[in-house]
Amino acid sequence: MPNKASQESLGFHFSFITDPRVQRTQAHSFHDILMISICALLCGAESFVEFARFGEAKRDWLARFLKLPNGIPSHDTFGRVFALLDPRQFSECFTNWTQGLRQSFAAEIVALDGKTLRRSHDRAKGREPIHMVSAWARENGLVLGQRKVASKSNEITAIPELLRALDLAGCIVTIDAMGCQKQIAQAIGEAQADYVLALKGNQGRLHGEVKSFLEDLQVNGFAGVAHDFLETCTQGHGRRETRRYWITEECAGLTTHDQWVNLRSIGMVESIRENHGQVTTERRFYISSLGAEAQTFARAVRGHWAIENSLHWSLDVSFGEDQCRVRVGHAAENWRSITFAVIPDGV
Repeated sequence: MPNKASQESLGFHFSFITDPRVQRTQAHSFHDILMISICALLCGAESFVEFARFGEAKRDWLARFLKLPNGIPSHDTFGRVFALLDPRQFSECFTNWTQGLRQSFAAEIVALDGKTLRRSHDRAKGREPIHMVSAWARENGLVLGQRKVASKSNEITAIPELLRALDLAGCIVTIDAMGCQKQIAQAIGEAQADYVLALKGNQGRLHGEVKSFLEDLQVNGFAGVAHDFLETCTQGHGRRETRRYWITEECAGLTTHDQWVNLRSIGMVESIRENHGQVTTERRFYISSLGAEAQTFARAVRGHWAIENSLHWSLDVSFGEDQCRVRVGHAAENWRSITFAVIPDGV
């Protein structure tokens, strides 16, 4: 159960954020600025100009619970505050809040994935687009936290830092092939969580061994090898997809087995797609700390795509994130954080 403090309102958590403005520029309440921003985003605002317009349109309603000592802030004020806000502190505010909202689910799927904020670049200043790594709790429909990927770095350095900031005990963490790294598996183990990590060419030797081993077993019907199997089928709009899942704990013979913390099983997913007479087959391979239980393995693999289909799609289509041109100072990173707070539950 979350502690009492974590169950407080978002406004309560806002109270721990430092107002970045100097005293002479504090004509408007810092708390009011943040709360108007949240309300405006909930109503579809997509820019600081629209924040200010929303505030003016709803001034009487906002005055019921906000101070508004000098009326509604201008769009310049919203932009200046978001550009100055400490993004780490702002992100932690939402992380603490979502931890309080989060319900307990056994073996919850927590998917980690990265996304580039396409319009956050600034060519005039030689700044590349910002790339963020997010943790999405599938059953809760909540973003648990995010981290900005440092310049000239990649997701491999940001993921362990994000993992250490979250309460993941008992969860199943899923990451695509970029995150299939020994230090990331170790960080998940230290968080008392399980993992299902996709394998691709970045782990060439391990990928080759797992692929060869599982494909040979498939040809022989997994004869004499303890394993579990599941097949599912979906159909609609002229398309039929069959997914087959195999998982086994017979993986001690992998040459790097002992280098992966808690490595217990390896799995293969075969997807057969029939689309208007055309058939394509794809196989994907995974390493995992889970036991050989195909239903759980399938739930983790399918659950991982929720961060793409639910979170990233919602950010782009509902909130226009890829078209957002907010880029001054820390504004783009803070915009991403505040957007998380208004994503509908279970989208």
